[in-house]
Amino acid sequence: MLLTDAIKLIENEQFQKSGIQIWADLGCGSGIFTAALASRLVSGSTIYAVDSNAASLRMIPNTAGVSIMPIQSDFVKDHLNFPALDGILMANSLHYVKDKSGLISKIAKFLQPGGCFLFVEYDTDIPVPTWVPYPASFQSLAKLLAAAGFISAVRIGQRPSRYNRGTLYCALVKK
Repeated sequence: MLLTDAIKLIENEQFQKSGIQIWADLGCGSGIFTAALASRLVSGSTIYAVDSNAASLRMIPNTAGVSIMPIQSDFVKDHLNFPALDGILMANSLHYVKDKSGLISKIAKFLQPGGCFLFVEYDTDIPVPTWVPYPASFQSLAKLLAAAGFISAVRIGQRPSRYNRGTLYCALVKK
């Protein structure tokens, strides 16, 4: 996916808030969505880019004005420690998590009041072994987060998958 496509997919008024924001990108990979998020945040903001693959973390592009803090860690298994976050981005990473409700409980505590989740996932509940082992369609994600006490899940973007496996969606979920 091109950076411009990633930016279009996540674009939302959440990023038009004035002021410096602090985010975590869990399962950031080589950082295409980290860079997309950085392009929407004001100068002085921070993104904690978390991935278990050190080589991927080295590929995260530099951004002007937004500090990207790479952290090599398995966000599912390892203990995480963040300051109060304005948001948590999970782009193409939730579908690798078997215990989604457990993970949501683990990471939601870092969101400050008014904070949000931003998910990019395939809109299916049918697994694709290796690549999408534990999918979460938009409908399934909305139910999961409602059960965890979140206010709403809103689909803010979608695009066809480049692998012809349906649609990618972007969901914004507020605390």
